Amino acid sequence: MPTPTKIKYEQRYFVDSSKSVWNYSLFTDEDITLFQQGIHCGMHHLLGNHQIEVMGTRGTYFAVWAPNAASVRVVGDFNNWDSDAHPLIVRQDNSGIWEGFIAEVGMGELYKYRIITPESAVLDKADPYACYWEKRPLTATITYEPKYPWTDNDWLRKRKKVNSLNAPFSVYEVHLGSWMRPDPNNEDSYNSYLNMIDLLVPYVKEMGFTHVEFMPVMEFPYDGSWGYQGVGYFAPTSRFGTPEDFMKLIDAFHSEQIGVILDWVPSHFPRDAHGLYLFDGSNVYEYADSRKGYHPDWNSYIFNYSRGEVRSFLLSSAHYWCEQYHADGLRVDAVSSILRLDYSREEGQWEPNEFGGNGNTEAIAFVKLLNETLYRDFPTIQVIAEESTDWPGISRPTYQGGMGFGMKWMMGWMHDTIKYFQREPAHRPYHQNEFTFSMAYFYNENFMLPLSHDEVVHGKSPMIYKMPGDDWQKFANLRLLYTYMFCHPGAKLLFMGNEIAATQEWNYKGELPWSLLMWPSHQGMKKCVSDLNLLYRTEGALFEKQFDKAGFEWVNLHHEDQAIIVFKRKGLKSKDDLVIILNMRPEVHWNFELELYGKNKWTEIFNSDKELYWGSGNVYNTEIPMEALDKKAKHYLVKVHLPPLAAIVLK
Repeated sequence: MPTPTKIKYEQRYFVDSSKSVWNYSLFTDEDITLFQQGIHCGMHHLLGNHQIEVMGTRGTYFAVWAPNAASVRVVGDFNNWDSDAHPLIVRQDNSGIWEGFIAEVGMGELYKYRIITPESAVLDKADPYACYWEKRPLTATITYEPKYPWTDNDWLRKRKKVNSLNAPFSVYEVHLGSWMRPDPNNEDSYNSYLNMIDLLVPYVKEMGFTHVEFMPVMEFPYDGSWGYQGVGYFAPTSRFGTPEDFMKLIDAFHSEQIGVILDWVPSHFPRDAHGLYLFDGSNVYEYADSRKGYHPDWNSYIFNYSRGEVRSFLLSSAHYWCEQYHADGLRVDAVSSILRLDYSREEGQWEPNEFGGNGNTEAIAFVKLLNETLYRDFPTIQVIAEESTDWPGISRPTYQGGMGFGMKWMMGWMHDTIKYFQREPAHRPYHQNEFTFSMAYFYNENFMLPLSHDEVVHGKSPMIYKMPGDDWQKFANLRLLYTYMFCHPGAKLLFMGNEIAATQEWNYKGELPWSLLMWPSHQGMKKCVSDLNLLYRTEGALFEKQFDKAGFEWVNLHHEDQAIIVFKRKGLKSKDDLVIILNMRPEVHWNFELELYGKNKWTEIFNSDKELYWGSGNVYNTEIPMEALDKKAKHYLVKVHLPPLAAIVLK
C-alpha cells in the first residue's frame, strides 16, 4: 500500500481563518477508498490528532470516523470543554469522517470527541486513534506525536536470523505491572518503563531468554483485565510513562539482543462509555447482532470484521506497533474466538455461516489479510496465534490454504504435559501415551510450547504445587518438566515466576515473590532455567531442525514399567546430535543399558539433578562406557547412570 499523501489545503479545501475550525484534510481519495475497502494499513497517519502547520500557523488536525453522528465537536482543556467552540466538519464523500484543523492547539492537551447522535444523545468519546491517554481512572486522550531517536538499526538488520524458525526462540512472558513493584503492598505502585530498563532488561539477559513478551500494554481502563479489555489500540498505557519511555525500553532490549513481542487483542473490547462501544450511538465497531457481536465469557464486544473501516482500524493498529515501536512480533490473543461463530455458545445461540458451518467467514478473511500484510511490510517479525482448538493450518501460509501465522501456541502439549506430571510417579508407567502424544501431531503446525499466565491463576495453582511428592520431589519434578520442555521440538514460553518456582498463584495486584530466592531450592530452579536457556541457544540440535521431522527421533519407548523415555534431537551435523533421557520416577538406575546408533563416544552435558540446582548431585556420568554390538552398523550398547526424577542430555 502506498504511503498516505498529504493534500495541500489550496487544492481542495477552503481555509477561513476567522472560523474556530479550519476546513482542512490529510486524506486523499485513495485513502478513503482503501479505508472503506478494509485494506488501509496506515490510518494512524490520518485519523486521530496530528501536529501540523497550515498557512504558517501551527496547530492540531483532528479526524474521527463517526458515520452515524449528527455532529462531532472537539472538547478539551484548550476550550474549557465547551461543546460549541470547535465543531468538526463532515466530509462530503459519505466516508463518515469528521475533521478539521484547530490553530494553536499544541502537544499535551487533553481532549475528547463530543458526539451528538441523531436522537440528540450526547457521548464523550476518547479518540480511538490517539497514541497517548490520561492515566486511569481518567479517560481523556492527549494531543501527542511521539518522537524517539532509535538506536537499533543493527538489531533490525539481523532480526531475520533471530526470528527465524530454525533459530532458538525462548520467550519470557511478563505482566509489567506486577513483575516487580517499588512498594509490593501497593497495587498502584509501579515501576516505570524507564525503571524497567535497569531492572527487567538485565534480568531477561541474565536468564538467557531470546525474547520478552509483554501482556497487553495497549491502554486499558481496568487493571483486573490484565490489559485484555483495551480501549487504546495505538497507545501504550500511561501507567508506566510516556510513549517515548516505552520506545526507549524496547530499544534497550534490542541493545541486549533481546526481541520484544507484544500481546495484541483484536478479538474483543469492553463497553466502557468512553471507548469503542456504540461509538456514535450505533454499532460502529461491533456487530449489531449479539450472536456475533457479544462475548459471553468476557462481557465484551466483538469487532465487526465485515466492515471495511473496522478492518482498516485493526490492520493499522497491528502495523503501528511494528512500525512505530519496532515490535519484533505480535502474539494475537484468543484467535479461536475470532474464527468460530459457536465459540463458547450453545446450540441455538449462534447462526451458521452461508455454507452452514461454524466459521466466521469475514473474520477468517480478516485474519488472513492481517498476516499477509504484516509479513509483507515487516517480513522479519513473527506473528504468533494463541489458538486453542484443532483449527487446521493456523501457522501455514495463506497461499497453502492456511491462516498465515508464523507460530501457534501448542495448547495440547501444555495440557497433556501438566496432566502427566501431576500424576504420582508410580502411576506414570500407565500413561506414557499421554506423554508421547504431542509428537503425533507436532508437525501439523509451527508450535510454541507455552507455560503461560493462564496456567497459574484461578485456582490452577503455581507450577511447583502442580508437582506431586515432598518438597524435594516437587522441585525435581519441575526441573524435569522444564528440561523436557527445552529439549522438545518447538519454541518455548515461560511466564514470569515460573523460573523461580513461585509458591503462590500469580496476582496482578502484587509482585513476584522475589524473597523466595533466599532459599537454595528456588535459587537452584532459577539457575536450572538459565542453564536450559543456554543449552537451547548453544546446541544446534535443539533448534536447527525444530520444525523438521528430520530433527527428532524416538530412541526408546520400551521402558514403560520404569517410566524412562529416550529421544534424540538432531542438528545440521550429526556430531551435534543430542540424546535426552528422562527418568520419570524417583528410583536411581545405575548402568542403565541403552542401544544407540552412530557415534561411539557420548558425554553428559546437562543433568537436572545437579547439586547446583538443589538436586542430589550424586548421580552423574563422568565417563560413559560403550560396547560395540555391530561396528559396521555403528550399533553400540551404552551404559549410563540415571538420577531420580531427572533428565540427562548426552552429546
